[in-house]
Amino acid sequence: MNNLLRSAFRISSCKAFLNPTKKVLFPNGALQQRQIARNLWYMTNPRNNESENKLSKLCTCGCMNKYQQVHSKAEKELVEFLTEEILAERKARQSNTLPAELDGFKIQLDGAEVTFSKVCDDEKIKITFNVNHTVDTDTEPEIHPNMDKPEVGELKSKPPFDIELSRGKTTLKLVCSFVDSDERQEGYNDIFGLDEISIYDGDWNDNIYAVSGESIDTYLYDLILNYLEEKGVSNEFVEKLSKFSTSYEHSAYIGLLEGLSKFVSGK
Repeated sequence: MNNLLRSAFRISSCKAFLNPTKKVLFPNGALQQRQIARNLWYMTNPRNNESENKLSKLCTCGCMNKYQQVHSKAEKELVEFLTEEILAERKARQSNTLPAELDGFKIQLDGAEVTFSKVCDDEKIKITFNVNHTVDTDTEPEIHPNMDKPEVGELKSKPPFDIELSRGKTTLKLVCSFVDSDERQEGYNDIFGLDEISIYDGDWNDNIYAVSGESIDTYLYDLILNYLEEKGVSNEFVEKLSKFSTSYEHSAYIGLLEGLSKFVSGK
């Protein structure tokens, strides 16, 4: 599967609808028709279309087109597609700016890593997560054989995240993740849950004991969630975290497309 055509292929259950036209999914859930580009594997496999063009070789005619150093058919098609894709993704971007703070938490960005931090009295709270591979839809699309455009939910980034509450040298660490929408429909109101709990002095290491959130007493589980809510990590805050992550991941994706286009075009 071509990861670079991610806008179309994120929803695996829609594969049957990707021929002969490509259906591109934007964050607002809308599907737009566009002629499907050739699969990258096909374009770069020298056994395909050998009689038509040796895709792994650059032409030697000295031609100059609007793509400057692009000469092979595969490179030209890829750059042309990326140009359209970048424009479409920029148009679909919900915001061009990201906040420096969120509900009192200062935000630090380091590539795909995001850190929220704040200090309350003698306690430091730090939330960390990574936006890689975190984008999905809230609901699975309903697909019928005669359906031309399956309805899909809005794309959201829902990363697993670590919460560290530190007092002096002691740290309480909670590993959390988003709860599936199906579980919430069954009466589970919280949008995130506790996957793992540990407490330690100094720095983390593999010898530190950790317990699964599923193994602890249900009442204790709820009390810890109430404790987090008092510290500002509520359902509403985590919803905002998801919104921030979605926007940041989308910006990073556009940056990847732009970098890929420059690399292929030789700029």
